[in-house]
Amino acid sequence: MTSLSTHTNPISSVDVLAPIFKASGDPLRLEVLRVLRRDTFGVLELSQLFDMRQSGMSHHLKVMHKAGLVEPQREGNAIFYRRPLHLDNDKPTDLTIRQIFEAVDRAPLPAHLQEKIESIRDQRADQSQAFFSRHSEQFREQQELIAAFDLYAAPVADMIRKRTKKKQWHTALEIGPGEGGFLPVLSELCDHVVALDNSRDMLAKATRTCIDERLNNIDLIEGVTDNLLARGDAFDLVVANMVLHHVPSPADIFLDAAALMNNGGCLMISDLCRHDQTWAKENCGDLWLGFEPEELTAWAAAAGLKAGEQLFIGLRNGFQIQVREFWKTQLPLR
Repeated sequence: MTSLSTHTNPISSVDVLAPIFKASGDPLRLEVLRVLRRDTFGVLELSQLFDMRQSGMSHHLKVMHKAGLVEPQREGNAIFYRRPLHLDNDKPTDLTIRQIFEAVDRAPLPAHLQEKIESIRDQRADQSQAFFSRHSEQFREQQELIAAFDLYAAPVADMIRKRTKKKQWHTALEIGPGEGGFLPVLSELCDHVVALDNSRDMLAKATRTCIDERLNNIDLIEGVTDNLLARGDAFDLVVANMVLHHVPSPADIFLDAAALMNNGGCLMISDLCRHDQTWAKENCGDLWLGFEPEELTAWAAAAGLKAGEQLFIGLRNGFQIQVREFWKTQLPLR
């Protein structure tokens, strides 16, 4: 086990550890830490998961937050909780928190708790799907309230083309293609492309794009990544443009992408950095107000992916887009 010794007074180090052990010395709180391994949940969702009153759950979260075991994250008018993003192995407190996480993560979640988590994810997915069903005709207009398509699509395409000089892409998957604006790029660079979306209305628009652009090497599939995993599909390249902030469990995209990628494959992500413009939830159907870069890196690492090149694009309206690449097992030559 890693030593907790530091150059500071050992007695003061023990003193600062006491609140952490006290806060984690409750079975319910340990269960909360387990469900926060990859997901971010609101107080109401956690109350639903553990069948308890909101006031009781809020008390537990307050104690855990004070001890540094969880941190709050505002999503519109609601407060969500996650595990802390920044843990320093040189600090006794952070090292202790990391060791607690590692300990509780060794045991799988009980089936009944996993079922409740899936139910909450389904509720989130239904919310997102309902929005796009209502607003499919205004999709581009709504999306460009935040960022015009070319502002993120062009840098992603440039990054993929840069890699194409050293690597050949045979198969590609685009998760959430929307109207299909990025499909011409993938069609040009890859032998075979799969476009996956859970919105029938958006797939209809992507189909029209394929017809208009005469893209003959693209299969459009209605569903989610679980459908492709069940089929045993494998890809050299997976792309998700401005998708993560619409999905119920963003961390799962990394896990599923890793499972769907061939060795040496690449996951390309473009998405919003963390922001506080809450109107995006109502006007654009966003489930999440962007992400800290460290969140994406941590989710990728948990899925066995290594971070590669990254690009940050500041927009006039205050938003910032991050373009990231993540590789399975082997990094490309620079």
